[in-house]
Amino acid sequence: MGVLIKRGAEASIYLEEWCGRKVIFKRRHPKKYRVAELDRALQIRRTKHEPQMIHKAKEAGVPTPIIFLVDLEEATIIMEFVEGKQIKQILNDLPSEDRVRLCREIGRLVGKLHKSGIIHGDLTTSNMILTPSGRIVFVDFGLSEQSVDLEARGVDLHLMRRALASTHYKYADECFNAVIDGYREIMGDEITKDVINKIREIERRGRYIVGR
Repeated sequence: MGVLIKRGAEASIYLEEWCGRKVIFKRRHPKKYRVAELDRALQIRRTKHEPQMIHKAKEAGVPTPIIFLVDLEEATIIMEFVEGKQIKQILNDLPSEDRVRLCREIGRLVGKLHKSGIIHGDLTTSNMILTPSGRIVFVDFGLSEQSVDLEARGVDLHLMRRALASTHYKYADECFNAVIDGYREIMGDEITKDVINKIREIERRGRYIVGR
């Protein structure tokens, strides 16, 4: 294996040299606590599912990594290594105008996903890469699903809001408002209003559970 970039609960991500290019190997771990047959079936299903969702996102007009190979036997996806920096690394240091512009574009991309019935499932600035050419590429669709439910859309953006509050707390409101502005451009006023109300409801639920 090459250089370990990230070890998650479900999978490890390695930077590798493959066929003369830098690539990402995403390998799913076996779970010892699960029945072996069930675990294997889940590994295969999830290894198939993620590239399918990445492809659907690309069709929706959202930049995603190129998938080179899906190895079900090894529960491994080989995909493009996207050159650039995580939005997480740069967002706090940008001038306000650039930060707002970037967040508005993120909102447009989330809108394109949601309009196509794709819920990312892990909308954090760690899973968005700004390339040298200025494109924002969405990565890590391991928790993604297909849904047009208001609840699913609200949860997706609620997670984004929480991620901004924890990593970019000084600019969280400015950033999230810009995300919503971009989202509104794609989804329209009516749906955006419903999603915002749903986010508020989810936040109230969270406060109620914590306060019990």
